[in-house]
Amino acid sequence: MKPRDPLPTRRLVLALCLPWGAARAQATFPSRPITLVVPFGPGGIADLTARTVAKAMSASLQQPIVVDNRPSAGAIVGAAAVAHAEPDGHTVLLLSNANAVSAGLFRKLPFDVQRDFAPVTTLGFFDLALFVTQRSPWHSLGDVIAQAKARPGQLTVGTIASGSTQHLAAELFRSMAQVDVVVVPYKGTPAVITALRAGEIDLAFEILGPMLPQLDAGVLRALAVASDRRFAGLPEVPTVQESGLPGYAAASWNALAVPAGAPPAAIQRLHRAANDALALPSVQSKLQALGVRAQGSSPEQLRQLLASEIQRWTQVIRSAGIERQ
Repeated sequence: MKPRDPLPTRRLVLALCLPWGAARAQATFPSRPITLVVPFGPGGIADLTARTVAKAMSASLQQPIVVDNRPSAGAIVGAAAVAHAEPDGHTVLLLSNANAVSAGLFRKLPFDVQRDFAPVTTLGFFDLALFVTQRSPWHSLGDVIAQAKARPGQLTVGTIASGSTQHLAAELFRSMAQVDVVVVPYKGTPAVITALRAGEIDLAFEILGPMLPQLDAGVLRALAVASDRRFAGLPEVPTVQESGLPGYAAASWNALAVPAGAPPAAIQRLHRAANDALALPSVQSKLQALGVRAQGSSPEQLRQLLASEIQRWTQVIRSAGIERQ
């Protein structure tokens, strides 16, 4: 008699073992330290946000989270590293609006930000605002718009580098307010502050966090917050929408994402740990001190946010005539 082929038996054994093995792997996630790739330099708002949340998540996950800073233009280098990492949930990207902007700003990227990442949750939104010096004669956004229309092409608005969220927020303001102002990009926030205080520029669009000490010192004033709600730390400052530009909204945000194909159980575990961390009063207070509004989301909400941000900023880039890189 011909020997029985053992292959079907082996397949049956494997089929019976796989569900148990998969369940065991999911139950033990994370099984080693997690790497959180931050595509920005240490010490900035994004880095400090990531470290604050990661520390709280580590306690929940019972594994260290190691922050790996990989700064580059458009957050491309860090994002590429995560896109090509093993999709097991142990390598996480600090996703941000910089990735949404890059999708419209660069002709070619080494990844597709919508296809190559699985969203986990938002972490927080950090507001931008329009600033003037204390000696400025303008005390509202309406004053600025009226002056800009009376003196077309003469008012200057400082921002950081071309293609940044701050720069695009200024371009969006120029378009929606229908004013002719000159947007002047600088290398970084310190240069913007110096130029504004020295009178080299009339106004500045900048993230609130690094400007708060200037406000506390009474050197600068915030005329309007760029997001769709007032900042809790400056409740007396209206939004741009409240100041006469309905529909205007520009805010930076940070989120977590993993390589596409990561196990759903790992995504769920990271999601729960991140949102538990964001619910801690200690984390919320630390983020508020940085000018960050802690806010988690579902993976689907983050997916929709990313898609809408890519569409919006791509249109702003085209309208502003910014050349794709």
